[in-house]
Amino acid sequence: MSENGAVSLKHESQIDLSIDHILADESLRHRLFPVAKKRIFLAHAGVAPLPSLTIDALKHEADRAGVAQEGTDFMAEVEDIRRISARLINATSEEVALLGPTSLGLNLVANGIDWQRDDEVVFYPDDYPANVYPWQSLAVRGVRVIPLQPEHLGEITPELVLKALTPRTRLVALASCHFLSGFRLDYEGIAEELNRRGILFCLDAIQSLGATTVDVRHIDFLAADSHKWMLGPLGAGIFYVKRKNFETLRPSLLGSWNVLSPGYVAQPDIIFENTARRYEPGSLNLLALHGMKASLELILGLGVKQIEARLLDLRTFTEEKLVAAGFRVAGFTNRRSQKSGITTIVLDDHPKAVELARKLRDGRVDISLRQTRAGRSCLRFSPHFYNTEAEIEEAVKILLS
Repeated sequence: MSENGAVSLKHESQIDLSIDHILADESLRHRLFPVAKKRIFLAHAGVAPLPSLTIDALKHEADRAGVAQEGTDFMAEVEDIRRISARLINATSEEVALLGPTSLGLNLVANGIDWQRDDEVVFYPDDYPANVYPWQSLAVRGVRVIPLQPEHLGEITPELVLKALTPRTRLVALASCHFLSGFRLDYEGIAEELNRRGILFCLDAIQSLGATTVDVRHIDFLAADSHKWMLGPLGAGIFYVKRKNFETLRPSLLGSWNVLSPGYVAQPDIIFENTARRYEPGSLNLLALHGMKASLELILGLGVKQIEARLLDLRTFTEEKLVAAGFRVAGFTNRRSQKSGITTIVLDDHPKAVELARKLRDGRVDISLRQTRAGRSCLRFSPHFYNTEAEIEEAVKILLS
């Protein structure tokens, strides 16, 4: 990898590859992202299609699995994947468990803390359900669940969070980016304040990893599956636990992988692995993890900062086109630092939203049709770095046709 974020890929004749190279060479873009040959895919905040490099890695590992799913060096391969995953979030590999989906990691946090009656957990009830139910369920254990209520959908600010804190606050659980509005959390500002107060912080990072830089310096727990902005397979993901919290977060799932069992013989005492492996109870989704590794190598090679800049430029281009076309865009007036790669049209007319989504689908454009608690319909556009302005223009043209 070069200092400017270019990456050398053996499938591309060892050329130096960058986002600019991909966008300038349509045949290269199609080779790397097969979906681009068939459709305009603008739904990466949902489930992303796989890059060709990831597909090749999966095929290679599937072929190897025909002889042995666990080769003699599989442990070294797992640790290599762990190191690459840790690099993405500026963690140590010993703090990373290779678990997906996101909800699994979040539930491990909710179920692994020794909650005391009247402890408080602060969360946002209009987050994606995976980051709501684990915290709501704590009420039956005597935990007080404190819902945040922002003025606008998904716009969780440090000021709003700080107002919700009390001496009983044990944990704050938030999403790094709202899945509908695309509002990007100032997680660093919030994390520093919580860290200073001795309050635990859990981050659902699935809408950020691969799309923007995430540093876990002041974060206690993080979970993210790879199937969105990381461009990885479903069911492969990252679960991070800061080492100092290993004793605070007791593993709630136990098996032969995370409890020391010499010779696979169950022991009278339960002693956990001394790394984040303590949160991996059984066999890993090894095939998918190899696919995730290939996707992360692509993301890291191109440069997360470069990807983030590209996505913000696409956000500006997309929202300006949509606003000019007469649509209402969530968070249009927000600062650039509060925006992400998600651009969402908000419509009060649900039948119209359904019809527009159908027109896009029939025009080979993939977006996401969602709705808010208030009943408003949302057309969510989430292009990735390899999407082009011409593709955005084509999508808007279809909307207006």
